[in-house]
Amino acid sequence: MRAITIAEPGGPEALVLAEVPDPVPGAGEVLVDVVASAVNRADLLQRQGFYAPPPGASPYPGLECSGRVAALGAGVDGWSVGDEVCALIAGGGYAEKVVVPSGQLLPLPKGVDPVRAAALPEVTATVWSNVFMVAHLRPGETLLVHGGSSGIGTMAIQLGKAVGAKVVVTAGSAKKLAACAELGADVLVNYREQDFVEELGAHGADVILDLVGAKYLARNVDALAVNGRLVVIGMQGGAKAELNLRALMSKQGAVVSTTLRPRPLDEKAAILAAVREHVWPLIEAGAVRPVVDRAFPLADAAGAHRLVESSEHVGKVLLTV
Repeated sequence: MRAITIAEPGGPEALVLAEVPDPVPGAGEVLVDVVASAVNRADLLQRQGFYAPPPGASPYPGLECSGRVAALGAGVDGWSVGDEVCALIAGGGYAEKVVVPSGQLLPLPKGVDPVRAAALPEVTATVWSNVFMVAHLRPGETLLVHGGSSGIGTMAIQLGKAVGAKVVVTAGSAKKLAACAELGADVLVNYREQDFVEELGAHGADVILDLVGAKYLARNVDALAVNGRLVVIGMQGGAKAELNLRALMSKQGAVVSTTLRPRPLDEKAAILAAVREHVWPLIEAGAVRPVVDRAFPLADAAGAHRLVESSEHVGKVLLTV
């Protein structure tokens, strides 16, 4: 098969399309013929040599894909050859074929075409696990989403609105904020010109979903409502910051940080099962949709990485096979 390989860490030019051996599904695994994959920030870090795949994972980048079941490993139930699926994976999505643990497969939601479905697994799993399974966002609460126009942000806006929350977003341009407003965001904050703590008002945010990390830690604590929950899922603004425990305790607040890629298979399977139960019906009803900026052919993975690095996109950037 063909796959995007990384012989040496580097810039987008380090992504090279090459012939590699076909993967073979083991017990409990499914072989998928890939239709599309998506570019995530973790892929950029892997390309640069800063984020190695977990032990046993494919060495090729790509944390999600859509496609069709090509073969079943021993002991796999509930799936058949030819099923249209999308999947959360620990690596290998930038390829014509990939092996997926059966618990990380999802059926294509009704009404979503196979290419756009590649935009769903990572964002739905990330948002549902963090905003709902960890932070327990409830109807009537306020959700603050940093990076509202990102793939994760666009999904968080929609799911927050779907459960009856007030959604506040930050983004860096009028164009990106307009996209957030179209998805239902209630309060739009241009972080280049406005202070999100001031824009939240006296109540603050009951739940904050943060991709920035260290740079925003102190202000995120200031932004929390009483009994607020801050969930940090990214470090685009650095990894180390000082935490004012007095300020956090005054809010009776909680700070949680999670990752998705290195979790054990049973934890990922539980998250995907929850996504299938709670998010898939919303997608099939038209209340939630994948947001795709554009798609690149697999051979131009470098171009897709350049776009994501520029942060000029809204929603997901896809690779088609």
